Amino acid sequence: MESSRFVFVGGKGGVGKTTVASAYGVRRARAGDRVLLVSTDPAHSTSDVFGQELGDDPQPVRGHDGLEAVEIDPESEVEAHLQGLKRELGTQMSPVLVNEIDVQLEMAHRTPGAYEAALFDRFVDVMRESGGYDRVVFDTAPTGGTLRLLSLPDLLEGWIERLKEKRTESIDLYEKAAIGNRTPRRLLEGDPILARLEERRERFAFAGDALREDAAFALVVTPDELSIRETERAIDDLADSDLSVGGLVVNRLLPWPEPDEEGRGATYLRERGRSQRARVREARERLEPPVVAEIEARTREVTGDLLGEVAGEVALSVDGGEK
Repeated sequence: MESSRFVFVGGKGGVGKTTVASAYGVRRARAGDRVLLVSTDPAHSTSDVFGQELGDDPQPVRGHDGLEAVEIDPESEVEAHLQGLKRELGTQMSPVLVNEIDVQLEMAHRTPGAYEAALFDRFVDVMRESGGYDRVVFDTAPTGGTLRLLSLPDLLEGWIERLKEKRTESIDLYEKAAIGNRTPRRLLEGDPILARLEERRERFAFAGDALREDAAFALVVTPDELSIRETERAIDDLADSDLSVGGLVVNRLLPWPEPDEEGRGATYLRERGRSQRARVREARERLEPPVVAEIEARTREVTGDLLGEVAGEVALSVDGGEK
């Protein structure tokens, strides 16, 4: 697979996406890339991994030359998205209509779809403004609902064309009914609603092109049946949007005990280890994407020096950038 600037690390909750994404960012920075790590984890786990407070603007990660990170607050993004829509509508509609629409927007922005749309908008902004980076690593992959936004450019294009036709007809009727030679104000200024729709169409089209042509997807899976099933669904969601998963990262594999070790702990590790390796074989046989990395479980949180160790294990071949 050709090298990709955008790498999305996804998977079900609790499988270690942030750890894998952070370790991969460290690995690429060590290789000489200028890397931006983007987190949307409301628990701010990326800050914990690196032991420093991160915010909404990219900042250098201490101890890792070439690596910058940003933590996007999902709730703030949804609120900013809502306020932006209110401001736009306030300039285009009467106060009476605006008040009613405000109520509807408040209700709409409590739905999961609004949450995904707001984050997707921020993802697109990051991709558009990432010219100074060799690699941008997102610690989450778009969900199935978010990916359905990629189908909107074609739908919006036809809708916009039909709206333009209706607008032309309405302007013609307005002019015929107008007194004297007055020109409709909205004709002079252009139609802000149509302009907004066109901007949205272009945004989604850019996102679709970037994700299909310059992005790689890696899914983190733990060696258990539930995680494998969830990963299978994620692969199908991406395939529905013509996006493919380049590789799977198996995380939290238990170590084998030494041959001469006995007792309950060693027995547990052997039995659990056999079960986990069977699940890894199942993932290799049942799922189409290859397993590109296997990461052993650690006895403590993966931060500091342990992050450097894990970075050595995350040789993702999903983007063709590893040698």
